[in-house]
Amino acid sequence: MPMQVTTPFSEAIVRKYPEQVVIVLVKEKSGRVNPITIGWTMLTSHKPPMMAFSVGLKRYSLGLLREAGECVVAFPSEHQSDAAFLFGTKSGRDTDKLKDSGVAVTPAEVVDCVLLDDAVANFEMKLTGEFPTGDHVIFTGEVVASHVNSGSPGRLYTVATGFKMRGIGIKP
Repeated sequence: MPMQVTTPFSEAIVRKYPEQVVIVLVKEKSGRVNPITIGWTMLTSHKPPMMAFSVGLKRYSLGLLREAGECVVAFPSEHQSDAAFLFGTKSGRDTDKLKDSGVAVTPAEVVDCVLLDDAVANFEMKLTGEFPTGDHVIFTGEVVASHVNSGSPGRLYTVATGFKMRGIGIKP
């Protein structure tokens, strides 16, 4: 009969995969858009529609989000795994990640940012709060506009394979 065995957190937590991937886009004061790949995100309310996501304290995007007070949360498609990897492994301090990725974007309608054209969905958000949680900050925001891909690409998820991550696509 199966039973629970006490295990270090670092070993047990990999059982959470597959995990959703989102890309948070925020515009800098200079006008450049900085994307960051996030694994920790959730819906928090239907009325009004609200979401939350978590950003590391050492991430360049943390200060940008605080300055801008708004962003776009994109659900990347299975075809955007290379871009999601780039956005999650390079720092906007050192490079223009959006330019380097070559992904197509469209101006957002309500917030001062862009939408990822090939994403499954994009959500324009006005940030409403932040909560410190150890080495991360959880941002909450109200969705003020939402957009879906008129095609039917699968959504990008990550899967743990040892200490490496790889993307998989799952269609709705």
